[in-house]
Amino acid sequence: MKMNTDRFSLTVDEYLADTNVLFYLNDAVTQLLEHKEEYTQFGVIRYFAEYFTSVKNGNHVLFREFNYIKATPHNRVSFIHIFWKCFRQIGKNGDLLAMSEYSSLLQLLCTDFPIEMVQNTARIVLMDDAIDCLMSFSDFIYSFQIQFYYEEFVQSVSVIYQDLLSGKNPNTVIVPTSTSVEQLSSAASEEQETQKGVDSSIFSECIEALCERLKHKYPSTAAIKEVLQSSQHVSFYGFLMALAKHEGTNQDIGALPNKSDLLIDPEMDQELERLIAQVAISPTSNSSSSAAGQKESSKKASPRKSLHQRKRIEMESDGSTEETDSSEN
Repeated sequence: MKMNTDRFSLTVDEYLADTNVLFYLNDAVTQLLEHKEEYTQFGVIRYFAEYFTSVKNGNHVLFREFNYIKATPHNRVSFIHIFWKCFRQIGKNGDLLAMSEYSSLLQLLCTDFPIEMVQNTARIVLMDDAIDCLMSFSDFIYSFQIQFYYEEFVQSVSVIYQDLLSGKNPNTVIVPTSTSVEQLSSAASEEQETQKGVDSSIFSECIEALCERLKHKYPSTAAIKEVLQSSQHVSFYGFLMALAKHEGTNQDIGALPNKSDLLIDPEMDQELERLIAQVAISPTSNSSSSAAGQKESSKKASPRKSLHQRKRIEMESDGSTEETDSSEN
């Protein structure tokens, strides 16, 4: 979890707000009360220690509900990072997947992950051309990062874009306060009618004013200006795709490696090789028996460790060697 380097100069209230400590403490207590018979077997103190260690390491979002994984910036970063680690092999194999397939992968980690967010990610990748086309893992995950981590910012920008297309005064732009999937779809429809987009300089001024009053996370204004200064006119999804490809934005979020290192994870490769070697050496019957014994032992020691083991099993997936040929990297 990222920590404010000036945290020792913060007031108590500022520190609690910056780290979301109360949110995690409330969730920890709620989980303990709901599963107290299971968790109290190995001690309450140990339970809290393991809970907050899991939060620190970013494993706490595995198999949790959508409202939980999007509740804090740290949760969002953790979920993006875990999605990358679990399914990096797809990109390494060069596989291309459809939107529905990416949605299924996300729902393996979060069963109620909304398909609407995946659809909006596909629109960024494919510029709303045909969201049922195949997408590379690289294109999808960087666009997904923008859509998921900056969800509220993206929704607000869609309202600004529509207002500019319709000729409204930028000073009267209203910032939305709730989820607005229909607004994103409407922005796409307007974009089809006005292919050249909106004036980049005016768009930049409106977004800068938005950032000054937006309480949620948003990309750095320097990155936004750099993206919008590259052309006189910009489309909504063109702007989001440029942000998705901006290395500074990726570094600010801190969930994914640089694009050149996206498919590299030596630690995970070694772990995968170890698991494959273990399966190859052990007979099937013994492996099943051993796995069952390990699962039971892990359950008695800590329910959160069992989740970690489940994550390892689903961490990598096999695929074809079909080369990426449809998306712009």
